[in-house]
Amino acid sequence: MLAAGLIMKVVAVVFVISATALVLVVLIQKGRGGGLSGAFGGGMASGILGSKTGDFLTWVTIVLVGLFLTLAVVMAKFYKPEVSDFGEGQGPSVQQEQPEPTQPPPTDDGAAATSDKSTDSNSLDVR
Repeated sequence: MLAAGLIMKVVAVVFVISATALVLVVLIQKGRGGGLSGAFGGGMASGILGSKTGDFLTWVTIVLVGLFLTLAVVMAKFYKPEVSDFGEGQGPSVQQEQPEPTQPPPTDDGAAATSDKSTDSNSLDVR
């Protein structure tokens, strides 16, 4: 059980790293509008990585997307966050009691009972 928790923590860390790397790789790519690489010197990525940067970054993006989606599915299936005991054991437990519905006291007046019946029959007769 402990090993599974440790493995899932490692998977979560790799997931965050792959998400960050994916964002950075996508921002470096040139694309149709110039991308972020055009804003920082017009082809910084192609200068660093060579003339075939587009092909290389495309493959890196595909691999990172595959890794990201696989880790997302694994985490959705197996990751169970731990519940902390932070608020427990500190003072008495307070439970909210719901008030019981109160009914009006019965009346001996027959007129009030007939007026209630007349309003009930009027409310049911909707046209």
